[in-house]
Amino acid sequence: MREDRNYATVVAFFAAFLYLAILVAAFGLISLYWNIEVIDVPDAGPLVGPVMVGCATIAVLISLVVRGRSVPSDEQRIAPLTALLVGVIAYVVFVLSGGIAYAVGGSEPLGFLTFSFHMFASWFSVATGIAGAVVAFVYQLVLVGRFQQRGRPRWPWEHDDKE
Repeated sequence: MREDRNYATVVAFFAAFLYLAILVAAFGLISLYWNIEVIDVPDAGPLVGPVMVGCATIAVLISLVVRGRSVPSDEQRIAPLTALLVGVIAYVVFVLSGGIAYAVGGSEPLGFLTFSFHMFASWFSVATGIAGAVVAFVYQLVLVGRFQQRGRPRWPWEHDDKE
């Protein structure tokens, strides 16, 4: 049982790095295609974007670790609604952390609200949520595949064929 939880945690860390890589690629492609900046608010500062991505990545990591460690290995199933929930969490954390980072660094009294509402409908925020849901779904596929296999992978010549 402990080995299964450790496996789920390690796979969650790999999934979080995959999520970060997908975000970087998606943001680059969206920015290139529509010729827009990720953070197009002029007085936002250079750290608002990385803070937003970092917080969303940490939120996805925590969600996956909690999911992987809380469900026993024999009860692991593919749950699309759970993957959707992880995507929504990533989306909300991305938007709210950006609003907080903007408010901390800015001088506007309503900076948190204006920045959050501005980012709420951004393609980058939507991509953050979609990537979170996709990574969570793939994470569940990996866990279910491993736990149904029961044990470590084996080469064909390692199987005990009773002929």
